[in-house]
Amino acid sequence: MESNLLIAVLSSITLILVLIIRFKIPAFIALLIASISAGLIAGMDPVSLMTTIKDGMGKSLGFIATVVGLGAIFGGILEHTGGAKTLAKWLLNLLGDKNTSSAMMITGLLVAVPVFFDVGIIILYPVIAALQRQTGKSLIYYAVPLIGGLAVGHAFIPPTPGPLAIAEILNIPLGNMIIWGFIVGIPCAILGGMVYGKYLGGKLFIEAKSSVSSIEEIENYKKPGINLVLPILLFPVLLIVFSTVIDSGMITFENAKTKSILSMLTHPFSALLLANLIAWYVLGIKRGMTKEVLADISTKSFYPIGVIILVTGAGGVFKEVLISTGIGDAIATSMQAAGIGIIAFAFITAMLVRILQGSATVAMITAGGLVAPLLVHYTLSSSQLALVGVAVASGATSFSHLNDSGFWMVKEVFGLTEPQAIRTWTVASTIIGFVGFGICLMLFYIL
Repeated sequence: MESNLLIAVLSSITLILVLIIRFKIPAFIALLIASISAGLIAGMDPVSLMTTIKDGMGKSLGFIATVVGLGAIFGGILEHTGGAKTLAKWLLNLLGDKNTSSAMMITGLLVAVPVFFDVGIIILYPVIAALQRQTGKSLIYYAVPLIGGLAVGHAFIPPTPGPLAIAEILNIPLGNMIIWGFIVGIPCAILGGMVYGKYLGGKLFIEAKSSVSSIEEIENYKKPGINLVLPILLFPVLLIVFSTVIDSGMITFENAKTKSILSMLTHPFSALLLANLIAWYVLGIKRGMTKEVLADISTKSFYPIGVIILVTGAGGVFKEVLISTGIGDAIATSMQAAGIGIIAFAFITAMLVRILQGSATVAMITAGGLVAPLLVHYTLSSSQLALVGVAVASGATSFSHLNDSGFWMVKEVFGLTEPQAIRTWTVASTIIGFVGFGICLMLFYIL
C-alpha cells in the first residue's frame, strides 16, 4: 500500500475532527475541506478531484434528498396530528415501560430489512420522540435500540443491498444468509442496542426536538386512534417489502409492463409519496384539520432537513474521494497477502474499508470481492460459508463515524452534537460489529 494513500486518509479524518470539534466549523464545510485535502495528498488531479466532488454530492443526494424530504413531511404530519403520540401510548400500554426499548429494537430490526437505514430513522423518529415526551426519559433510551435494530437489519439480513451482494459474491444460499444473519444479528442488536441504550440513556439526557413551532395550535384537533395510525405507518413499509419480493423473482409476471408499474408504485419514493397523501387526508382533513394548518406543518417540517441533506451530501463527497484513491483495495490486498484467517480477514477487511470510506454497503462489496478468491482454499459447509458472509457484514457495521452518511443522519435527526453522536451511534455500531465477529468466529469452529 502506497504511503501517501495512508497519509491522505489519516490526515483527512484528523482534519475533520479538528475542524469540527476544536474550531466548530460546520460539518458540511469541514467534510468538503477534508475531501479536497485527501484527494490532493493522494495525488489526484485537481480537475478530476472537483469532478469527483460533484459526482459524490450527486450520488448521495439523488436518493437521500427525496426520501428525507418526503419522510420529513410524513413524520411531521404523524407527529403533529397526534398520530405518533397515539402510537407511543399504545406501545406503552401493550408492553409496559420496561419492554418499550425491546419493542423499538424489534421494530428497527424488521423495518430495516425492506427499508433503507436512513428511511427507517425518518419514519420511526416521531414514534420515539413521542415516547420520550410521554415518559420523560432520555431520547437515547429509545433511539439506540431503534438504530441497533436498524443497523443489524440493514447489514446482516438480505434482501437489503449489502448482504444480498455478499451472498451473490460468495455464492452463499440466500436462505442460509438470512437465517445466520438473524441468528448472529439478534444478540448484536440486544447488546449494541438495548443494553448499551439503557446504559447510555442513564448518562446522556437528550430531549426530543419538534419540527413544528406552532404545535400548540393543533392540540385542539381530535387525535386519531391506533386503528388508523398503525396501518398508515406500516403502509410505506409494506409497499417497499413488496418491492423486494418483486425484485427477488418470487413472483413471475407474464406482462413486463405490469411488473414495471408495480416496481414504480413500490419504490421508496412512491411509497412515501402515497403515504403522505393518505396521512394528509386520513389524519388531517378527515379529522377536521384545515388545509392551511396541514400546509404549515408540511412546510415547517422541511426546516430541520436542510442541514441533514447538505451534510449527508458532503459525507458522500468524502466517501467518493476516498474510493477514487483506491485506499480500500490497497489495504485489503495487503491483508490478503499476510495470510490472515478467513473469518478474521473477512471482518478486518470490511472494518478497515468501512472506517476509511464510510459506506457499509461499499465495505461489504469490497471485502466480499477480496474474500471470494480465498474460499477455493477452504472446504466449508453452507453454514460456515454464511458465517463468513455475516463476518463481512459485522466488519462493515463497525466504527461508523464522520465519513458515514448514517452518522450524520443519526446526529441531525436526533439532535446530537458530534461528540454525542460518537458516544451514541459510533459506539453502538462498533459493539454490534465486534459482537457479530465474536459469534461468527465461535460458531465457525463449532459447526
